[in-house]
Order: sequence, then structure tokens, then C-alpha cells
Amino acid sequence: MKSSIVNLSNSNYFKNVFPYSKIPRVEFNNILLPMELPNDIWVTDTTFRDGQQSMSSFSVDQILRLYDYLHKIDNGSGIIRQSEFFLYSKKDRKAVSKCMDRGYSFPEITSWIRAKKEDLKLVKEMEIKETGMLMSCSDYHIFKKLKTTRENALNMYLDIAREAIENGIVPRCHLEDITRADFYGFVVPLVRSLMDLSKESGVEVKIRACDTLGLGISYTGTSLPRSIPAIIHGLRNECNVSSKSIEWHGHNDFYSVVTNSVAAWMYGASSINTTLFGIGERTGNCPIEAMLVAYGQLKGDIKNMNLKILSEVSEYFQKEMDYDIHPQTPFVGSEFNVTKAGIHADGILKDVEIYNSFDTEKILNRPIVVSVNQYSGVAGIAAWINTYFRLSEGQKISKSDERIYPIKRWVDDQYAGGRTTVIRNEELKKITYMYLPHIEKIEKTEAV
Repeated sequence: MKSSIVNLSNSNYFKNVFPYSKIPRVEFNNILLPMELPNDIWVTDTTFRDGQQSMSSFSVDQILRLYDYLHKIDNGSGIIRQSEFFLYSKKDRKAVSKCMDRGYSFPEITSWIRAKKEDLKLVKEMEIKETGMLMSCSDYHIFKKLKTTRENALNMYLDIAREAIENGIVPRCHLEDITRADFYGFVVPLVRSLMDLSKESGVEVKIRACDTLGLGISYTGTSLPRSIPAIIHGLRNECNVSSKSIEWHGHNDFYSVVTNSVAAWMYGASSINTTLFGIGERTGNCPIEAMLVAYGQLKGDIKNMNLKILSEVSEYFQKEMDYDIHPQTPFVGSEFNVTKAGIHADGILKDVEIYNSFDTEKILNRPIVVSVNQYSGVAGIAAWINTYFRLSEGQKISKSDERIYPIKRWVDDQYAGGRTTVIRNEELKKITYMYLPHIEKIEKTEAV
């Protein structure tokens, strides 16, 4: 099982792929690897670790509230399997203690540490059962950051993993910068040694493949070190790591974090590491909401997850955390299913399925909405009334309804007078009550 490390003293920075003065290159070997989606897939959360690093520090109460939200979204499904935390400050440890007091099965609380004994001591004191351990694996990190050799780095990583096991703690080994690492010269020897340690101890040693700079490539036929299919395939087949012990952690530097994460699932990793709304350093991490919807697409079922909570979390995050979620962000942005095109509005008026890919109201508590502007026409106004007030089939207004025309004239007058902004919902609401007073009665009745 063991294999020797290549280039004990010489570094390999793959300058043919990462010339630095140019955009990184994609190299092809045209080797087609099989897709092997595991039967059991899930996500983990790093909002309170990697995500929080990109923002103002969360308060204890904020952490507890967000942890509660993650639990509610998971809703006992086990799809949001774990959430990881820092332990370095008193505030961090207090937040972890309060979250642990909740007693939730999902998400399970884990921690993250450097490969240092003093950090491991914190995990033991908190009685946390599993911890992530930073194990930088590219020569950029080994030679330039750690200023050591591959052999020394490997031995240091094995020592801390062994000590964790001796203390009853499951090690989750974070192979930092794996998409710039010498896979066969360092990653394979390291992971094989970790799997030997796992076999000897009977403890499941987990591997997190970290695409630290978002350099991973999702499509097959590409070469290492950037190829996600080759990385996951190699961990499983060259290192004998089971799918359930492989986790992918990506960043969005090249706009590929969701596609890359799905690819990691498709080629055999069971777990994807995520954050709420993709928060994280630089361009961010993989958004948890994206992967929960991707789970539904791949499995055809979201079990009993409650994705409606996502809208509530996004409101809380923006108000409480003073964080702006772009309005067009899929699934959670304020305008992700708002249409402004008149021709689209006419289609929605005929059947919402024409321009809505799934029942966003049922699944996300976000009904499709039509926004009214100078191009909307009577069809757009009728569609806005039907969607905004959530009128039932028997209550819906037709675009041929004569009561729409004075509203249309009012809208036209707005833009004829020089208006350039979209008509606000509150404005349309008032004018609708004026010409369709029964709508106000319907709304009041349903509110009761």
C-alpha cells in the first residue's frame, strides 16, 4: 500500500499549468474516467469557520441562531451532516458549547485546527468527536509557507492524526491546495499512509480535498493536478479511500464552485463542504442552498428537508449580519424568480410552468413574481396581480379584463412623465385596490 514520496528536496510548482504571468492553463490527457455517484451523498457546513473569516466576526447569539436554522433546514434528513467551528477564542468556545447544548443530531458539531498539538488540546477539552486538520499538500505551501520538505510535512501530518486517534478524536485531513499538488508524488503517499493508520486503529480517517484557489476542472479528459475526476478517482482507487470518507471543499475564484462540487459527487465523493449563501474569503465557498437543490436534482427527492427556511435565513442574514445578497442570486435573491419581460409575463399568465422550472412557492416559499415596467403591457399587469396576491385558479385576473386598462394607463403615464424605475409593489397594490376592490377583500380574508 505504501509508496515513496517523489522529489524529497525539489519542488514542483507545475509552471506549465500555472505560469503566474498568464491565466492558469487547462491540460488534457483525454482519459475518460467513469462517473460513480455514491448512493449516499450529503453536505457539510463551514459557515462558522471558512465563511466567517470573510465577514465581521459573528456574535454567540448569531452563531446559535444560524446553527438553529441549519438544523431546521435539514429537518432530520441528515443531508446537512456536519458543521465545523473554530475553537481559538473564548467566544468561539462559548458558541460551540451553546450549540452542543442543543443536542441536535444534524448538523453534527465538528472543529477545525492546524496540525499542531496545542490546537488538538482544544478539541479534547471541548469533547468534540471529530476535527478537521490542516494538511497543506502543494509544494507552494510545503516549501514556501511551511518552509520544509515533503517528508517532514508528511511525518508531521501523520503524527497529529495519530495523536488525534489516540485521544478518541476522528481526524478529517484537509488536503489544502490539492489542485496545485503533486498528486502521485505527495498526495498519494500521504493518503495511503493515513489509510494505513485508519486500518491499524479501526478509526475512520476522513479526507477533505481542498480546492483552495478554485482551480479545479470538472470535466473529464483533463490532467492532474486540476482534474476533479482524476483527484476523486485517484483517492478512491489509488488510495483505497471509501466514498463516505471523501469530502470536497471548493472556492469560486473561476466561477466554477457549484459545477466543481457536483462533479466531486459525480466521481465518487459523498460529501461537499459548503457555506450559507457561499460566504467565504475572496470569491467565496460553495453555497449550501445550491447543493441542496443539486441534491434534489440528482436524487429526485429532497427527503424531508425544509427548504422554505432558506428565505427566512436570507432575510435574517441581510438584516442581522448587514450582508447584501445580490437580488438575482439563485433561490435566495429577492429577484431570483421575478420576471420583467412582457412576453414572459404573458406566458406566466397562461401557465406559470412556462417560465418557472419548479414550484418555487411550494418548495422555497417563493412564488414566481412579475415586475411591472414600461414594457409589461396588460398581460404583465394581470400576471403581477395574480402572482403578487397569490390568487387561486378561480380568482385569477385575465389580461382581457377591462379593469386592467386604467391601471395600464396609469403605468404608461408614469413612464411618459420621465420615470425610469420599476413600479414598486406598494404602488401597484394601491392602484389595484382602487380598480379591483375585491382583491383587497380577498387578501384580508386570507390574512385572517
